[in-house]
Amino acid sequence: MNNWNEYLSSQGAQLATDGSGHVPDFGHALTVAELASGFVAAITDQALLAVSGDDAATFLHNQLTNDVEHLGLADLRLAGYCTPKGRLQATFLMWRGSESVFLQLARDIAPALQKRLSMFVMRAKAKFSDAGGTMVLLGIGGAGAEAALLPLFGALPATPYSRIDHPLGTLLRVADVFGAPRYQWLATPEAAQAAWPALASALRPAGTDAWRLSEIHAGVPQVTLRTQEQFVPQMVNFELLGGVNFKKGCYPGQEIVARSQYLGKLKRRTALATINAPAQAGNEVFAADDPDQPCGMIVNSAPNGAGGVDALVEMKLAAIEQGNVHLGSASGVPLRMLPMPYALDALDL
Repeated sequence: MNNWNEYLSSQGAQLATDGSGHVPDFGHALTVAELASGFVAAITDQALLAVSGDDAATFLHNQLTNDVEHLGLADLRLAGYCTPKGRLQATFLMWRGSESVFLQLARDIAPALQKRLSMFVMRAKAKFSDAGGTMVLLGIGGAGAEAALLPLFGALPATPYSRIDHPLGTLLRVADVFGAPRYQWLATPEAAQAAWPALASALRPAGTDAWRLSEIHAGVPQVTLRTQEQFVPQMVNFELLGGVNFKKGCYPGQEIVARSQYLGKLKRRTALATINAPAQAGNEVFAADDPDQPCGMIVNSAPNGAGGVDALVEMKLAAIEQGNVHLGSASGVPLRMLPMPYALDALDL
């Protein structure tokens, strides 16, 4: 991994000064228009856990918000892990290999989350391990993504939330954005380094901030350390993205998640906004007509290449509809609402 970071640095990557190996960007934050044309990003804020053993799928099925037992080998799914009160402790991108179920999550919560889930394994034949330590993750998206990847893989996953295994690694197709597909490529450092020159020639090279911006515009939230236990899944639109299965069996918080779905109208959702100021996950936002208490919280944010950030912001539906929302206080920097890539109405699941 150190060699990979050194290589990225030699290619113009900006490395974090804390020694973490985090790659925010390649000298400047990409704009939405630049993302839409095509980009390749070194993603460094994600961890990957493998859960192996005869009972791995059954164990996770009883812990997570989505169906794990019927997860096909070519499928991807979102899933959450809740407290008994229904609040998300983590969100995952999940897939299944021949011997393990893989959970991709925010790196800053991975060690504690792995420890917590392992406490409940008990007699089940399921074992957690770090599956990402020797691999690197690239994100590829925008109009030029398919043409750049086809020479490497020959064939690509055909639909969002599907995957293929290849001698070069695992290729995941995640939620589309800007009218084009997006992919994550889990590769060895050697394979990634060999492919980088061609990818960076065809696409704009970028870091984690660019990938996070693309996730935000796809409307896909991720729980991080700053937002653990803040949201019931529906508050971050998770069931709209297929991250909750209401027909599966029990899991921690299931009763509250189901009650939120079926008893009464949902009063909070997550919307897309642009903010002409620095802002990060966990920052509160305020509506002008109710200045004494926050109406919501930033879920994820990323630099937008225009001097501010774009963000997914969880808030009261009334605040979303009125649009007069401000960062930090009712007199703070205003949020400008942007169209979401999907409707915020609850689906009939």
